[in-house]
Amino acid sequence: MYTRAVALTNCWRTPGPGRQYARMRSTVLALVALSLVSACKRGNKDRPGADQPKAGLLVGLVTDVGGRGDQSFNDSALRGLESWAASSKFQSGSYTRLTAAERSATIPAELAARITPIEVKPLVVQSKAQEDYQPNLQLLVDQGASLAIGTGFMLENAVEAVARANPGSKFLLIDSPVLDTKGQPISLPNVRTVVFKEEEGSFLVGALAGLVAKDKVGFVGGMEIPLIKKFEAGFRAGVKTTNPKASVLVQYTGSFDNVQAGKQVTADLLDKGCEVIFHAAGSDGNGVIQAVKEARAAGRGVFVIGVDSDQAHLAPDAVLTSMVKRVDLAVWQAIADLAAGTFGNGDLRMGLKEGGVAMAPVTLDFPDKAKVLEQVDALRSRIVAGQITVPANQAQLDSFTPN
Repeated sequence: MYTRAVALTNCWRTPGPGRQYARMRSTVLALVALSLVSACKRGNKDRPGADQPKAGLLVGLVTDVGGRGDQSFNDSALRGLESWAASSKFQSGSYTRLTAAERSATIPAELAARITPIEVKPLVVQSKAQEDYQPNLQLLVDQGASLAIGTGFMLENAVEAVARANPGSKFLLIDSPVLDTKGQPISLPNVRTVVFKEEEGSFLVGALAGLVAKDKVGFVGGMEIPLIKKFEAGFRAGVKTTNPKASVLVQYTGSFDNVQAGKQVTADLLDKGCEVIFHAAGSDGNGVIQAVKEARAAGRGVFVIGVDSDQAHLAPDAVLTSMVKRVDLAVWQAIADLAAGTFGNGDLRMGLKEGGVAMAPVTLDFPDKAKVLEQVDALRSRIVAGQITVPANQAQLDSFTPN
């Protein structure tokens, strides 16, 4: 299912003292200086290092190129570290403490009893280009991070290289296992990986889209890669289950950080008559949402479905729901295990049953809403019970029969 990330990232396989690494390291140091000063200025007892007290764990996170503010994947990871674990928010170059009410507002009701604060200091490094990933991760290690988090499958090569070079450091890789040169998953003693059953959550929003739309629905993906194909396959299967006569039109932007591209392909789908559009396109999805929002403002009865985070706040009158991928939960759980001294390596898979994916609350009205949501919830229960196996690729979709 996974392809070797090197084809996409063009990252270096080993860190070194060469001129290019030194230049990149200098650039990254400038990017994180304000955050690092905020984390460490309270005195020597808070300085990161081997003798740092457990209550002062420094946890670092490297974003992918979508970065902070994507309102989706990266922001979900940041929420797990900053809001849920550290009870902090990053504003104007430094961290401030969240009030109890502010922190609670970021946590869904079903997780409220589980997500407790953890005394950690966050250190976030934003990647401006794919070549940044490896030096950014090495920087976190150099600064004494007790855990370094790589956010996104494109960091797979970088996490592997830095983890091998620093066997005494711990790493969390989100959205991909560590892969060998043949693309097969391998285990490293200091790396935990988490992948999600995106197809299951996408199935639910697809089922909803099929019940809300009459004739046509749309899907906008970012890069046309196996990971995003999981979203597409699950979405198609959900539509097929509840509205087998509906057409599913698909567009890919080829990126995850081009808002205008997302808006352009969505305009095309709307012109072709799509009534509900689901995106799995990172920051490009902000353009998808904007295009549907503008269409709604012009009087068209169309909806958009967000991804990774609950994106209703971006367009409350247009976002029907979101396929939530609990990157925040995976990050928080790893930090909780670190603080408890139970962090271990291994590969985790999180689907509906494990709480790794979900459908966000549906706040907009449409005909027969209560009945429609009952049907979708019944499908959810069947997936959790193992009665429906959701396809994760085209071959499985071709043989999928709704029942």
